[in-house]
Amino acid sequence: MTVTASRVRERTAPEINRRIDDELRERIRFFANMPQYIDARLRTLDEEWDVERVLEANAATFSLLGLALGSRVDRRFYGFSALVAAFLLQHAVQGWCPPLPVLRRLGFRTTAEIERERYALKALRGDFVMSGSMKRDLSTILRAVGLE
Repeated sequence: MTVTASRVRERTAPEINRRIDDELRERIRFFANMPQYIDARLRTLDEEWDVERVLEANAATFSLLGLALGSRVDRRFYGFSALVAAFLLQHAVQGWCPPLPVLRRLGFRTTAEIERERYALKALRGDFVMSGSMKRDLSTILRAVGLE
């Protein structure tokens, strides 16, 4: 059984996950060298939409569009709303639906992926009490968030 928090990532093509991880690794390296920008990046992360939210918003938009077109143009557009609802149900049950690979290729991340970046940035900033064995160096932080 797939854990809900990881099901999108598990159903994403490995090369897309690798690209998302590589981009995250590069951002963390950048902020390790430019810590004065960490606060701004954390504020940006607060506003970032995760892939689930984007999927839900798009499904609602297209479903409403199908209903509007069905009532004003041609009843066959109601089928579009039904298809969108089926995709959303499929995602709820299986953790995958046809729009998901497109959204992942566009760079939309899971909540867990966004939180990994937030954790790494906070560690770089020094938010966590570090024991004597845990240093605030880049390789330790990358290991802690599963990027090394």
